[in-house]
Amino acid sequence: MPRIGEINLLGLHPLVRAEFQWALFARVQDTVVRTRWSPFAIQSLVNSCRTLETLTDLDLDCLPRRSRGLAQVMLRSLRVVYVTPSETREAGYLELDHFGPSIRGLYSHYDLTGVSQRWLRDLLWDHFAHLLRTPGSPRTKGPYDDTRRACLELSGFLEIGAEDGGHDPALLQAEHVHRFLADQRHRARNQLPSLAVRLKNGKPSTVTETTLHFIFSHARKIMRWALESGAADRTGLDREFVTAFPPMGTGRHRTRSPFTDEVARALADEDNLQRFAGTHDPDDRGLRDIWETIIVTGRRASEVIKLRLDCVGRYNKLPMLWHDQTKVGNYDQAVRIPEYTFQRIRERQRKTLARFEGRFGRPTTAPERARMALFPAPKHNPGFERSVSYGWYGAAFHDWVSELDLGSCVTHQARHTLATKLLANGAGLHHIKRFLGHISNRMAEHYAKVAVSEIEDVLQHVWVAGPGTARPGEVLSSCTTQLDRRQAEALAMDLTRRSTPAEGGFCTFQSVVDGGACPWDLNCHSCDKFVMSGADLLYWRRKREQWMSIAERAPDDTTADYLHQVFEPTARAIDGLEKALAGLGLLEDALALDLRRPQDYFHRMWSTAFRATDLADTATAEQNAYGDEDTIDDEEVCA
Repeated sequence: MPRIGEINLLGLHPLVRAEFQWALFARVQDTVVRTRWSPFAIQSLVNSCRTLETLTDLDLDCLPRRSRGLAQVMLRSLRVVYVTPSETREAGYLELDHFGPSIRGLYSHYDLTGVSQRWLRDLLWDHFAHLLRTPGSPRTKGPYDDTRRACLELSGFLEIGAEDGGHDPALLQAEHVHRFLADQRHRARNQLPSLAVRLKNGKPSTVTETTLHFIFSHARKIMRWALESGAADRTGLDREFVTAFPPMGTGRHRTRSPFTDEVARALADEDNLQRFAGTHDPDDRGLRDIWETIIVTGRRASEVIKLRLDCVGRYNKLPMLWHDQTKVGNYDQAVRIPEYTFQRIRERQRKTLARFEGRFGRPTTAPERARMALFPAPKHNPGFERSVSYGWYGAAFHDWVSELDLGSCVTHQARHTLATKLLANGAGLHHIKRFLGHISNRMAEHYAKVAVSEIEDVLQHVWVAGPGTARPGEVLSSCTTQLDRRQAEALAMDLTRRSTPAEGGFCTFQSVVDGGACPWDLNCHSCDKFVMSGADLLYWRRKREQWMSIAERAPDDTTADYLHQVFEPTARAIDGLEKALAGLGLLEDALALDLRRPQDYFHRMWSTAFRATDLADTATAEQNAYGDEDTIDDEEVCA
């Protein structure tokens, strides 16, 4: 008779009873539980196993759908106990639970039987075992899947293109590697199918330039590891075969372009957003909140999707968003958000808590709140700890963009758009790097698409004292130093109205700025009123090369020392300018601004202008002066 809260194991074989007890114990110990096992479903499975001597003899096809899922999980937990690592190596698979670390996206069983050559399969198993025993082993399945694919491709080629199908490693030479590389490049160039890799639907995978890079890189990596660890000598591989795999470098890195103004307006339009939520998120799982948070903060989509419930708060009266940047290993990072986004997340928190209370009939506890997701998945999520999937969000966003007929748009372009806007409004690359959570300025440059004119505007705001001042090269304006309000206002005035272009920099002498004549006969480079900007760095570098060339051709050492002494203040000013630009992350941009004389653009010819209304009045007055004559002599027109 069924009893509430009890599972009757009477009548089971002793081994089967012990297996059930172990499987239930392992289930309780598992911290990543996605479903709840009801006692009724477990009892139904027990009743189906009373004639068995072990659960490993269970025929899963004869079980109901619910019982089949329970049996599969139980058999996975039993396999770790019944099979040793050496036995899994013999059978051609890994049990990840034997090694301890949990790989995101992988179950314990990892199949390697697709590699037909025994020596290559054992080499792959040993390499994975080495990685899993290393403290800094990869946390995601990507490196493991890429290495397995490289071995599958190599195995498939050797099976048809090598003597004895590649099963004898002693027969393999560098020639086989060269032919394998040529075959893969041919398949990538012509978009041909793979030899060994199949998709989930059974169709062969297509070899592309991206997969080609991963195949070559990981094949070389595993062969190099075999050479360093001595596995190649134990296997009998020829050294020329191992070293024939070429280095692939960093590969191609294509970056997304920012949203155009039209696309950005369409993706932020209120009517379109309401349609996005109403059509693609009828259960209100937070689809619109995810997208709007990505727009405002520039976070990666996965960072927003996986937000915890208690992810926002006020600090010094400022609303902040806390998130994890798992891609670069930065955890518990805070970014300021506008009040509108703060209130939307607060409302989403209330909806999530109400949904939890509606399902379980009680409010959440403090430990449960700490583990809950802000956007919990609707199924297989008993504690609301698992977030909605990126696949669900990505599919909805793709369908929405297709309905709006905006062309090819992806979520990650919002991150590029925000980086571009930040740079256009005066932020430096070091600011963008810190705000977006990049690991280097080079990565920030990929996101900050900016025109040369915008770079020039930024460089014009970096000033250092000229060679004629008491301290040449002293930074006069820099975003790296703190300024009080009065200094900031004075600096802003200097940068906009209180300077005039000069050869190699700017003149700050007010009489000259106001239009007066220079009392020093335009001897700018020896004047303490002269400053150098970031846009002039290339000009001064050429000046320095010119002076060094003159000093090298001096007739004697005394003359050379004198020339170096004369140019020494200018050299210090150039060094100070380079340090200021390097501190702002703008040194490479300044060197790329190849203008021989940027001041030519400020010549009087270009700065002399007339009001359009004055010109029109002049034309009217001239017409009145001639009267109503229909024709005018050419001499009069020229006059």
